[in-house]
Parts: sequence; structure tokens; C-alpha cells
Amino acid sequence: MRHHVRASARPTAASEVSGGDAAGRLVRPFTLTGGRTRPSRADFTLITTVTAVDPPPAWAPRLQPEHARILKRCVEPIAVAELAAHLDLPVSVVVIMLCDLLEAGRITIRPPHPVSRTPDLQLLQKVRDGLGRL
Repeated sequence: MRHHVRASARPTAASEVSGGDAAGRLVRPFTLTGGRTRPSRADFTLITTVTAVDPPPAWAPRLQPEHARILKRCVEPIAVAELAAHLDLPVSVVVIMLCDLLEAGRITIRPPHPVSRTPDLQLLQKVRDGLGRL
């Protein structure tokens, strides 16, 4: 016995999130980046914080729908990795699109704070003492 699966006319939420078009077809990630495979800048890490510029610059070019989706998520500061997860897109694709937005003046970025290489000996002593009391 064969079972037929009927495709729905309305795209599912998953296809909308993963870059599907109005007909529910998948949009390949390289089409979102215009075929580019490398970012134009090296400013972004997984934990770089991104925030949309509000109001946008008057000279800013018109956005593609995918860029608008990113800006909606960046109203509040958000890490690159978290943004990619929300958009259900590869980090590499999101970084290329973020480069576009940064060069257009539509976002600001904050690199992660450097971590001190020297341990805080007083803090380590307090932790050791606290564990010893357990």
C-alpha cells in the first residue's frame, strides 16, 4: 500500500525560517550571499555582538529581505552564533550578510572582551576554601 504525502500550499514555519520562498521552496544559502563564499571583513567571531543602527543612515541602500530579517533580530544586541541559530542559517552565510550590513552602516558590532590570561589567585583561593568547607 502506497501512502501519498500532499505538499501544503502554505509554507511551514520551518521553511519560512530556513529561507524558503512564498511557495515553500528552499532558497540555497549561496543565493542569499550572491554567490560569495567568504566575508569581506574579518570583524566577526561567533560571540561578536551585533546591534541594528536606529534610525538607519539616510544614505543606506535598499535592503534585501534576508538583510531585513537580520535587522529585525538585531534590535537588541545579539551574538553572531545566536543570530544564525534564530535565522536557521549557517554562520558563514550570516557573517557574509552581516558584512554587507556593516559596510552599509546598518549595524554596529562589539568584539568580545579579551579574557585575562592570568588567573585571579584570590578568587581561586576563595573557591578552594569554599569547596573545602563542603
